[in-house]
Amino acid sequence: MDNRAEVREFLTSRRAKLTPDDVGISGGSNRRVPGLRRNEVATLAGVSIEYYSKIERGQISGASESVLHAIAQALQLDDAEREHLFDLARAAGQTPPRSRRKPGTPASIRSGMELMLDAITGGAAMVRNGRMDILAVNALGRALQTEVFESPGDGNLARYTFLDPRARDFHPNWEKAADITVGILRTEAGRDPYDRDLQDLVGELSTRSDEFRVRWGAHDVRQHGAGKKQFTHPIVGALELSYEDMQFVQHPGLTFLVYVPQTGSESEERFRLLASWQATNDAAPSTRPRRSPTAASERLSPASAKRTGKPTTPSRHHD
Repeated sequence: MDNRAEVREFLTSRRAKLTPDDVGISGGSNRRVPGLRRNEVATLAGVSIEYYSKIERGQISGASESVLHAIAQALQLDDAEREHLFDLARAAGQTPPRSRRKPGTPASIRSGMELMLDAITGGAAMVRNGRMDILAVNALGRALQTEVFESPGDGNLARYTFLDPRARDFHPNWEKAADITVGILRTEAGRDPYDRDLQDLVGELSTRSDEFRVRWGAHDVRQHGAGKKQFTHPIVGALELSYEDMQFVQHPGLTFLVYVPQTGSESEERFRLLASWQATNDAAPSTRPRRSPTAASERLSPASAKRTGKPTTPSRHHD
């Protein structure tokens, strides 16, 4: 596919972040642009300036792994950025698939996912795709992300983060949460450049949110792994939770995400209150997950209704 603009903007943005001091070379004077020059990156990568300039212009198809590794090292790319560079190179040499249906769709692993969700009772667990659509949740996951399933989020974490004013209260460090969200979407765009639903989501958010548009233009990417996050839940208040992010090897792009409080902490007690609240309100339509319309091609439910303007519910086993 023609992703030359994406390649060019990614490489130039990474080059602009480095200074000669960062890479241990003499910068000289009269530097007209921020960051490294093309010839400096080429020298660090051990390739000719002509060849590097060709790649930076977007003509990355056919570049060998050794060259890509050398460029990644020269630009001091982290793991997520390095993987993104390789994704861009692979996409440049691809032709569009005949069918948008991916092998091993979530429908084929529905029962396995639900068994895992059922087994987790002390934490908030969910399955999401690379577009940040929540495809399935357990009871605590539904309770934790209750606002996400309401409009304008409609089950999509990115739409909630940038279009729902309540997200700024839910995320005490909203700026960081916004950066992470866009980084995940940008990573997915490199991994699956033919995802029309993702393209539509990015177009919608770019139109409706200046905060998203600026971040999208920065070309930062991210891998979501493990750590701690803080939330301010509208019902139980402040929560500090550890999280683990696990990928499905047979289903690239799907993530199993679990949030748990530290044993004996105030957050653990508040999680118990949250579980009680969810159990009390489990039948209320406003607290049940609603499938994001952009998840139509990857929903866990066997239902196949398209967007009608009314929220629908992702696959959800009964608690």
